[in-house]
Amino acid sequence: MSVKAYRLEALEIIRNIREGNLSITDVIEDFLERVERVEKKINAFITLRSKDELLQEAKIKDRLLKEGKARGRLLGLPIAIKDNISTKNLRTTCGSKILYNYIPPYDATVVKLLKEEGAIILGKTNMDEFAMGSSTETSFFGPTRNPWDLERVPGGSSGGSAAALASGEAPLALGSDTGGSVRAPASFTATVGLKPTYGLVSRYGLIAYANSLEQIGPMGRTVRDVALLLNVISKYDPYDGTSLKVKRPDYLESISKFNNLHRRVKIAVVREMFEEGVSREVVTIVGNVVNKLVDEGFIVDEISIPVIKYALPTYYIIAMSEASSNLARYDGVRYGFRANVHGDWNEVFSETRGNGFGKEVKRRIIMGTFTLSAGYFDQYYFKALKVRTLIIKEFKKAFEKYSILISPTMPTPPFKLGEKIADPLAMYMSDIETVTANIVGIPAISIPAGFAKEKLPVGIQLMANYLKEDLLLAMAAFIEELTGLKNLIAEV
Repeated sequence: MSVKAYRLEALEIIRNIREGNLSITDVIEDFLERVERVEKKINAFITLRSKDELLQEAKIKDRLLKEGKARGRLLGLPIAIKDNISTKNLRTTCGSKILYNYIPPYDATVVKLLKEEGAIILGKTNMDEFAMGSSTETSFFGPTRNPWDLERVPGGSSGGSAAALASGEAPLALGSDTGGSVRAPASFTATVGLKPTYGLVSRYGLIAYANSLEQIGPMGRTVRDVALLLNVISKYDPYDGTSLKVKRPDYLESISKFNNLHRRVKIAVVREMFEEGVSREVVTIVGNVVNKLVDEGFIVDEISIPVIKYALPTYYIIAMSEASSNLARYDGVRYGFRANVHGDWNEVFSETRGNGFGKEVKRRIIMGTFTLSAGYFDQYYFKALKVRTLIIKEFKKAFEKYSILISPTMPTPPFKLGEKIADPLAMYMSDIETVTANIVGIPAISIPAGFAKEKLPVGIQLMANYLKEDLLLAMAAFIEELTGLKNLIAEV
């Protein structure tokens, strides 16, 4: 084939492998060549598997394919994995010094499922330390750069996964989304990122930040590719106590199944998510997409959900409290980094955590510990849980009348490296559009809506009711065709 494999959609790569137009070795060589060309500029990966190891795996799969013994929906497809998802015998750091040398003894359930379908794990992608950030600047391994503008952030915390997609270093990726960490980088890099319904995808092997909020999410350059990946990773898992025992449809098939969407789908634009803190440029670009939907015959109403103004503080109180509890396990005794200090357990523990964690992680642990302390538990954490219940009730009410809720994904186009890192509150405000879906537990997707000045990507967010990923993906695919913005690769 004259077209480079890295320029193809994931589904096209798989089709070409099956039809014999491309060998799996060709595909891996092409992506490795692309990584070699652009990775030094982007810093999308923390750990890449060796060239020899990847090519050996590709050749084995090629031989099995020739013999008619190779199977799998992702056969021969290279996939990038966020570095907080456990991979057997492949370093998993969470972007932190405290785990810089940790090699897991097991695969996360999602990784196991990918391997069973013939995927090839390319490497582990860069991220904000312990998924705490919105820009992929807090990584111990240095920031990731946005392929559309190397002076800007790719969003976070799954910025490495999104940048790998946007730069053509991988056709598919996994991220994790605690408060928007799949959707935010998707918006900033003109890619597609889905946060599934809480419990739809197993969290077994995802290194915990905030258990009640986070989900592993599929990422790609087209909605159909994301649907394919969701088909593979969405499965009940007895190892995860929150995993849902529900029938899962064929999400890829669902995209073509939903005909005459404008007759079946009633859409609402959420007023509060277009107001405070959202740039005029973003409002205009997302508004243009909404206008196109109206022209296509969709009923689009504007609704108000006033309680949304409490979503951001509610999210951060809950997330930081859970982080404080989860990160207590890093003590320098069981695994990971240990400070070179001689003393009793308390001294080793204190020095290890002081030297091993970065500023943002320490800030969130301290704030979480404060909100859980005896004098403040009722005043902050317990109150946040009550507000969370109110927000859930309001969204359930909205979904009684509407199938899809629309908002911008991020309040601004990608900002410059270093612009917000010294101002935590400004950084936290970046999550104003995305945290609500995690609080409620509903599915939400970000797809490209257009470009702001200087060719900076802007995303549109769609939210649906629990377990309505099939409808959400169908609607996202419709908008994708409407805008023509798919399979976009930055010329790095």
